[in-house]
Amino acid sequence: MELSTTVSELRYALDTFFFLMSGALVMWMAAGFAMLEAGLVRSKNTTEILTKNICLYAIACTTYLVVGYNIMYVDNGSGGFLPSIGTLIGTQAEGADHSLESDFFFQVVFVATAMSVVSGAVAERMKLWSFLIFSAILTAFIYPMEGYWTWGGGFLSEAGFSDFAGSGIVHMAGASAALAGVLLLGARKGKYGKKGQIYPIPGSNMPLATLGTFILWFGWFGFNGGSQLMVSDFENATAVGQIFLNTNAAAAAGAITALFVCKSTWGKADLTMVLNGALAGLVAITADPLSPSPLAAVSVGAVAGALVVFSIVGFDKIKIDDPVGAISVHGVCGFFGLMVVPLSNSDATFGAQLLGAVVIFAWVFGASLAVWAVLKATVGIRVTEEEELEGMDVHDCGIDAYPEFVSVK
Repeated sequence: MELSTTVSELRYALDTFFFLMSGALVMWMAAGFAMLEAGLVRSKNTTEILTKNICLYAIACTTYLVVGYNIMYVDNGSGGFLPSIGTLIGTQAEGADHSLESDFFFQVVFVATAMSVVSGAVAERMKLWSFLIFSAILTAFIYPMEGYWTWGGGFLSEAGFSDFAGSGIVHMAGASAALAGVLLLGARKGKYGKKGQIYPIPGSNMPLATLGTFILWFGWFGFNGGSQLMVSDFENATAVGQIFLNTNAAAAAGAITALFVCKSTWGKADLTMVLNGALAGLVAITADPLSPSPLAAVSVGAVAGALVVFSIVGFDKIKIDDPVGAISVHGVCGFFGLMVVPLSNSDATFGAQLLGAVVIFAWVFGASLAVWAVLKATVGIRVTEEEELEGMDVHDCGIDAYPEFVSVK
């Protein structure tokens, strides 16, 4: 066997393994979302939110395998708008740097991440089965369409839109779908008063929420690092190291800034805002974790950490009830991340970034709003007032998350 062939096979094996391990890290983010959301909802809704998280992951893996990946990547024309429609993941391209199966696995966990954003925003009052039906539609069709326009080589890619690991394609898309659902769903009972009062509804478990944030922070190294796609040569290996550094720096800066904003505004260190500050920094840097210098990455994270606090407060003032702050973290900070890419990446332009952000939001929000509306008119999307009062664990799942602390009637 020639030396060049041996080296080529070793690089193929290494890059495939890198893809698989990065995908495994991103899959672990599903646990992070589950723990974060379980901590930020009330105890009477904990089992139900956990059920949503594991089921949406399973649904995403199935629908994206059957049709979603094909829509996004297989046999599509460059610069196009309408994808080809087929099933499964196609065949291995000759001379590929990694296995097709590893590429699918890495992509499918991103789809599940986008859907996970939705679950927290609509928590505590949405019907379980309506949510799961929407999960299937978003992961099979809505997400793959905008994925083709961007990462799949469609018209936004040709226009110069740049989103390295998915600030817009994954996170803002998930937030757009969530916003559409929240607008049709309405706020939780007792969240807002008739005269504009805002009543806090504390989460049930701050240790779980904190654990979930750390898991997400950890998984993000696969999210951003794996998006380099290769690690088998000097240039790519160095790039992955830079991505890890910038990702971590932005998250840390986001948490610190959120802490100081809370202290200066309310005189308290609000843990939930600090957690969202870290996540905001992660979302913002995801659009381009490679090009910025470390100090620039700190700046991106810091601005996102402040922005998310004011965004969460702002949405509350206009009575958009988001129990976990997902729309602010993933939507507002995802948009911010997209728009600052040209500051450090000379290949990106503000015009192309704005075009991509507007198209992604318009498509995902519009399509999601239509799906939510159909569900609302048919099977319904909101639980009854009695079910909401007693908690969705009893009515949807029949299992209490903390049975020893629940009074038996």
